[in-house]
Amino acid sequence: MSSTTASREPMTTHTLAKWVFWPAAGIILTFVAFALIAPSIAEQFFAAINSTIIETVGWYYVLIAVVFVVFALYIGFSQFGDIVLGKDDEKPAFSTFSWFALLFAAGMGIGLVFYGVSEPLAHFATPPPGVTGTPEQLAEQAMARTFLHWGLHAWSIYIVVGLAIAYAVHRRGRPVSVRWTLEPLMGDKVKGVWGNVIDVTAVVGTLFGLATSLGLGVLQISAGLGVTGIAVPSTSTQVWLIIGITIVTIFSLVTGLQKGMKWLSNTNLVLAGLILLFVLTMGPTEFLLREFVQSIGAYISGFVHMAFDTSAFEGPEGAAWQASWSTFYWGWWISWAPFVGVFIARVSKGRTVREFVWGVLLVPAGLTFLWFSTLGGTAIYQELYGDGGLVGADGSIDFEGSLFQLLETLPGGGVAIYGAMILVALFFVTSSDSGSLVLSMLTTGGDESPKRWVRVFWATTTAAVAIGLLLSGGLTALQTAAIITALPFSFVMIAMMIATMKAFGEERRRSLRASREEFVEHVADHIGDHFGLEPSTVEISTQVTRISWHRRLLGRGGAGAKGGVGTAAGSAGAAATTTADAGAPTAQDLADESPTQGFPPVEHDVAETVVDGNAVGADEIAENPSYESLHTDEIVAIELPGTDEK
Repeated sequence: MSSTTASREPMTTHTLAKWVFWPAAGIILTFVAFALIAPSIAEQFFAAINSTIIETVGWYYVLIAVVFVVFALYIGFSQFGDIVLGKDDEKPAFSTFSWFALLFAAGMGIGLVFYGVSEPLAHFATPPPGVTGTPEQLAEQAMARTFLHWGLHAWSIYIVVGLAIAYAVHRRGRPVSVRWTLEPLMGDKVKGVWGNVIDVTAVVGTLFGLATSLGLGVLQISAGLGVTGIAVPSTSTQVWLIIGITIVTIFSLVTGLQKGMKWLSNTNLVLAGLILLFVLTMGPTEFLLREFVQSIGAYISGFVHMAFDTSAFEGPEGAAWQASWSTFYWGWWISWAPFVGVFIARVSKGRTVREFVWGVLLVPAGLTFLWFSTLGGTAIYQELYGDGGLVGADGSIDFEGSLFQLLETLPGGGVAIYGAMILVALFFVTSSDSGSLVLSMLTTGGDESPKRWVRVFWATTTAAVAIGLLLSGGLTALQTAAIITALPFSFVMIAMMIATMKAFGEERRRSLRASREEFVEHVADHIGDHFGLEPSTVEISTQVTRISWHRRLLGRGGAGAKGGVGTAAGSAGAAATTTADAGAPTAQDLADESPTQGFPPVEHDVAETVVDGNAVGADEIAENPSYESLHTDEIVAIELPGTDEK
């Protein structure tokens, strides 16, 4: 079979997608070899690429992240909200409470534990270039800036991918693969080379995003071991941690202990909740609750300015800050989007588009805000009103160890430190396990139960990439990897938005057309084919109809006004002859008539009708339904035969 033919074969659900698996594996393994063989050269290479991207397209990351937010909000408010992510009559796969819990699980991860304390502290101690104010003002902006990085932007990015996948899989019945999200835009081309390129891009981005999270996790576990005196934090310690935790993950994959993995996932949530409640209870509770509400307000009020901030007027210092924070986060969320998108798509079957958007956008973001307000707020409170000690004299922050330093200051914090280390380790295992599943599905054409060896391969490869990044620069290398791999996948996400809008628009038009057809059928059955506006069965001549008025002077002994109509009907023949010969009286004729006959005049207007040359009286007209539309009590139309139409 030729390579061209193979590349155009449709994806199947139970075979290895060779034109996705091998190119993606080749790219990733090449990076791993480069990083392991020449780590110093790799570090310089990554730094140069990162600098180039920040200087040339840093603005693009800021702008495209805003576009994703606008897209998510538009879809949430749009007329497409009633579309079901499944069959029209399909019920949600999970109850609302369970669904919210799963969405929170998707949002909770190593990143929240790593940055829960360190990021608010960092923005407080070292504000973005150009931001000044009192310590209290800097504290408020620090929380608002943290909310910006973890709030609507992150979840809007996930919505773009998750919604497209959910629609393709649940509504259109396609396999779990990124390529099918672009089918409304590309048609059958997604089955060929272009589809392979899209999936390879998604696989590479997902793996590096996952490796970034795992690298952050081992950095923090290593710091925790140093705080407790168990081990000295070092690169070798971090490498051995990655190897050890990955062996646990592989063991669960090989032995099929997936029920145990679900138990670990649930344990993650419980343990995270306990740490949150511990800090909230043992810390300045009232202050934290007030600060939580106020920080949300600061985030909302400053959203537009912060969302478009590129530090353009702050020179190299501003560009460096953007690379370390906003640009890094937008890149990390984009590279992480296929992983989270697949997860939230799978658990959202049966939900409407509106439920999906607002559930994914608000529930995880709200809980994330509470997490940062509690942990980060407690740290800032200690710096403002307590003993401090979390920020160095030069404004430096210990990113890996700040969480443990905070927990040490709280009553019972020693136990909480061990709990936090266990939490990070469990997140590492569950993230590696679920990440290997998503990567396996993407490289097997959407098989939701891929072979074990494929999952083991991706779990091992992810660990190798994390080790390579740590050896090539540590935290900086991890951030650089997220920024680099997000760039190509951001273009795929733009195409996803266009394809989703096109698919939703076509479905909306089909729905309206079907509704109109159903309405027409209903009306025809119950009212008639002409919707109750059937044409009249009475034939009416198109000849001109004129009114002939006769002013009659009745004597004192003559008939009254009401009798005038009857008199006119009784003398129809003569009146008709007069009418036909003389026509309607002119205004001058009426003016010339004068009641000079010696008796007081009694006036009455009489109209008579000539139909087909015969005079018809009022009584006959009233009795004949054929004339009902041609007369009133006082005025009767006179149809004059032979008159030209006007």
